[in-house]
Amino acid sequence: MTIEWTTRQLELDDGVSIRALHGRHADGDRDRPTLVLLHEALGCIAMWKTVPQQLAERTGCDVFVYERRGYGGSSPIELPRPDDYLEQEGRVWMPRVLDAAGLGSVVLVGHSDGGSIALVGAAVLGGRVEGMVTMAAHIYVDVLTQAGIREAVKRYQAPGSDLPQRLARYHGERTDLLFRAWHETWTRPGFECFDLGPWLGDIRCPALIMQGEQDHYGLPAQVTDICEGIGSHARPLLLPDCGHIPHLEAPQVTLDAITGFVEGLQATRDA
Repeated sequence: MTIEWTTRQLELDDGVSIRALHGRHADGDRDRPTLVLLHEALGCIAMWKTVPQQLAERTGCDVFVYERRGYGGSSPIELPRPDDYLEQEGRVWMPRVLDAAGLGSVVLVGHSDGGSIALVGAAVLGGRVEGMVTMAAHIYVDVLTQAGIREAVKRYQAPGSDLPQRLARYHGERTDLLFRAWHETWTRPGFECFDLGPWLGDIRCPALIMQGEQDHYGLPAQVTDICEGIGSHARPLLLPDCGHIPHLEAPQVTLDAITGFVEGLQATRDA
């Protein structure tokens, strides 16, 4: 199985530039959807590690990973972020990125912030999204979210902490800005009204809603409420002995679940 990986720089409207990694099967099935990976609040392409390669091999689908504005090799952002920044990413920017990349039907795979963005994107893009997988997605701010972020800020600012250096391996000079963008947005009073619930009823595709049982950034009720909002075509999956990053903390069960979900979509298409 030959998969050709290409780094792409996509030029969007208003001078916005987006860096992406695109894996294509040299002799693949062109009718298969492309898996689109959407990273977390402090993520980037490199932080997916080997997940793109493994998903491409396991599913037979092409895989497309991109860095949102402010991250990696994409255009910078300015603070403060708007309260609806996640909705803007799913409603406005993701469709533009997919169009610029020339992608047709897709399966969205989003982690944390990326999962929340996937929910909005699936609601907006309709039939173009054949399926969706979220890992640790949020549709509102809960008590674990607030406590987890406050604890992360303490660790980041503690004397001698190696957290800034570890993040700087991926984000370089943008590290402080991205960390501020994350914690200042989610902890400011105005963001308490954050609610993606109204988008869920417009999601028509099959959905796998995953979260670690030990996720310290979100209550299990996030999974329950997302599935209830989407309806019977959404399936919950809580992973034991797993925290906030299922694809790295419980990689085997996570990749098996995503692969099985994608294979189920294909079987439905072929029936």
